[in-house]
Amino acid sequence: MLYQIIVAAGLLLFMLNLILNLRSLKTPRGDSKVPEPAPLISVLVPARDEEENIAACLESLRRQDYPNFEVLVLDDNSTDNTAGIVGRLAAEDSRIQLVRGEALPEDWAGKPFACQQLARQAIGSWLLFVDADTTHAPHMLRSVLDLALRLKVSLLSGFPRQLAGALPQKIAVPVIYFIIMGWAPLWWLHRSRSPRPSVAVGQFLFFLREEYWRIGGHEVVKSRILEDVWMGIEVSRHGGRHIAVDLSSVVSCNMYRTMGAMWHGLVRCIYSVVALSPLLLVVLLPAAWVFYLAPFFWLWNGFVATDAPTIWRAVVVFQVAVILFMRWLADGRFREPAISAWLHPLGFSFLFISVLYAAWRRLVGAGVTWKERLYGGEESVVE
Repeated sequence: MLYQIIVAAGLLLFMLNLILNLRSLKTPRGDSKVPEPAPLISVLVPARDEEENIAACLESLRRQDYPNFEVLVLDDNSTDNTAGIVGRLAAEDSRIQLVRGEALPEDWAGKPFACQQLARQAIGSWLLFVDADTTHAPHMLRSVLDLALRLKVSLLSGFPRQLAGALPQKIAVPVIYFIIMGWAPLWWLHRSRSPRPSVAVGQFLFFLREEYWRIGGHEVVKSRILEDVWMGIEVSRHGGRHIAVDLSSVVSCNMYRTMGAMWHGLVRCIYSVVALSPLLLVVLLPAAWVFYLAPFFWLWNGFVATDAPTIWRAVVVFQVAVILFMRWLADGRFREPAISAWLHPLGFSFLFISVLYAAWRRLVGAGVTWKERLYGGEESVVE
C-alpha cells in the first residue's frame, strides 16, 4: 500500500509540472505585426530523399504573408527526385534556391553538415532551419519573428504539431510530448535569470544570425545525431537565451509515414540520449515503468487477477486517472489524436521497447542507421 501511495504522490508532482509547463509555453499570435523595416529571414531546409514531403513544405513556405524572406533547400545527395522537385519550384519562385550538397566529410554527421552548408549560403539576419517534412501556416514567419523579438532570444525552438496517418503512429508519437511535458521543468528553465538549456526540436530552429555564428554554427555539433538538443546546450553554454514555445498552431510535421520509419527514428533519438548519459537512462527507465506503465498492470491485477483490498484498488484507479488526465491535457494542447491517450499502455510500451533496444545497441557498439548512414558509438558517421 505504501508503494502505491508513493507512486500516486509522484504522479501528482508530474501532473503539477505538466500543468506549469503548459501554462508557461508561449504561442505565436496570428495578429502579430511585421516590424519596420522587415528583416530578411533565411529559411533553410536540409533534404535527403524527401520527394514525398518537399513539395508540400515549399508550397506552404511560398504562401507566407511575411514580405522579406528567402528559402534555401540543400539536396543532401538524394537518390530520389528531391532535387528535381525543388528545381521545378525554384524556377517558378525566385525566393526558392536549390543548393547542391557536398560529399559528407568523415567527421561530420549528415544533418549538421547540411545545415552548416545552408547557413554559409544564407544572407538573412535571421536563420530558420526547418525539416523537409514540415508544413507551415501562412502567418508562421510573421508570428515567430514577433515572438522571438519580444522574448529577446538567441534561439527559438519548440513543439510543432505531430501529424500521423496510420494508427500505430497516432498511438505512439504523442507519447513523446507527454513525457517531455511531464518530466522537463520548462517553466523553471525559461524563468531562470541565468542561461539554461531548454528543449530544442530540430524540426524548427530559429536563430538570430550573429548568435548562430557566435557559437560556431553547426560545426560545434558536427558529430552529433541529436544535433538539435546539443545546439540548445551550446547556445546556453555561450550565454544565449534559448526558449521553447508551442508551435502547434503554425507548424505541422509528418515525421514517420511507416512503422519502420517510426521505429528507426525513435531508436536513433534514444541511442543518442543513451550516449549522452547512460546513468540518466538507468534512473529514468525504471521510473518510466513505475509511474507510466505499472499502474495499468496493477489495475488489471487488482480487479481481474486477484481480490485486492478496496482502498488499494482506489489508489490504483486514482493513479490511472491522473495519467489519463495528464494525457488529455498534453494531447489536447498539441492537437494530438485522442486514441493515443486511451491506448496509452500500447504507445508507451512501444517507446519503452525502443529504449531497451537502443540501449542494447549502444552497449554492444552496434551503432544506429539513419538515412542510409551508419552512426557509431561516438555519434560519428561510420559509413
